Amino acid sequence: MLNGEKKIEKSLRWAMVGGGRESQVGYKHRTGALRDNTAFTLVAGAFDIDAERGKDFGVNIGVDEDRCYPDYKTMFAEEGKREDGIEVVSIATPNGTHYEICKAALEADLHVVCEKPLFFTSEEGVEIKDLAEKKGKIVGVTYGFSGNQMLLQMRAMIEQDKIGEIRIVELQYTHGFSLNDQADKASSSQKWRVDPKIAGPSFVLGDLSTHTYYMSQLIMPNMKIRELLCDRQSFIGSRAPLEDNAFVLMRYENGAVGRLWTSSVNAGCMDGHRIRIVGSKGSLEWWDSKPGELKYEIQGEPGQTLIRAMPYLDDSCNADERLGALHVEGLSEAWANIYLKFATAIDAKNRGDEKLLKSLVYPDINAGIEGIRWIENCVRSADNGATWVEFI
Repeated sequence: MLNGEKKIEKSLRWAMVGGGRESQVGYKHRTGALRDNTAFTLVAGAFDIDAERGKDFGVNIGVDEDRCYPDYKTMFAEEGKREDGIEVVSIATPNGTHYEICKAALEADLHVVCEKPLFFTSEEGVEIKDLAEKKGKIVGVTYGFSGNQMLLQMRAMIEQDKIGEIRIVELQYTHGFSLNDQADKASSSQKWRVDPKIAGPSFVLGDLSTHTYYMSQLIMPNMKIRELLCDRQSFIGSRAPLEDNAFVLMRYENGAVGRLWTSSVNAGCMDGHRIRIVGSKGSLEWWDSKPGELKYEIQGEPGQTLIRAMPYLDDSCNADERLGALHVEGLSEAWANIYLKFATAIDAKNRGDEKLLKSLVYPDINAGIEGIRWIENCVRSADNGATWVEFI
């Protein structure tokens, strides 16, 4: 159980690029990183493309005015001159800027936490991985939902053969908040998501389904996709060639099959993140609307609902528990969990503790590259007329 005590010897000096007043994700980053006030200390930022607005925002959240910078290049240069300069930076900017900022951060000898999808191409991902290894730095990816500890319970139960051999994987992440083009025109954070030059080759496949895909890999680390078929649609025509809805069929190397539905036009949906794993003996099912509950069903027996923080859960699950079984946890705690693991990984890397690094389960650079590969293969299948393609 986590109770707020420090997990690393000294809090990391932390900065953000983006994540300002008009950001959809900035507060999630800060809530996660600063939750226990022991892992990260926010000391600087280039919070906004509008320098004055960014400075005003930074001061209002407690950052010294002289460390609120007009852009990331200035911040990296000026912080590099300070004895108390930043050690790690989070990138909470539109997709098309991730690669250049991440590369610049690593070249400035900084650890990096970056929004997803990481980059546009897997080649960029491999290049950044090589640079991070050369510099001895950590690159983490904010798949925020993956910090929900009941996912680790699913992982443990599958490893313990509680549901038998996996046969069927059913994944869904949908909502209805983009069912028309109103936000595309009015919201700055939505406009870039439907612009291929900034968002990349996909909309909901990158923005939504990469979360669910990573979570499935977290739960089933030994399950590898052999081939997939993706059919994607642009129900709002102005979004083409980017999709606002997609269906993906998957064939796994062990013979299992899967399907994923991702959509931003699922009208009225307020509860659209679901993972169901079906085995030869039973099934596990999790919804993000009830993140502290896990359905466990064995054929021919009464169904069970496992509850977060109970002593019958696996130690790996309860290690991330914070509030007790009677009290609801959610996305804020999930972000706090992954940020704490980012801090632990950075500290281990700084100390050369490779054994601890290998034991940590968190979304690292490899997870980021795998997310890029997921998008690339889905887009390749869809653009080839929704045909089966080898997962490469």
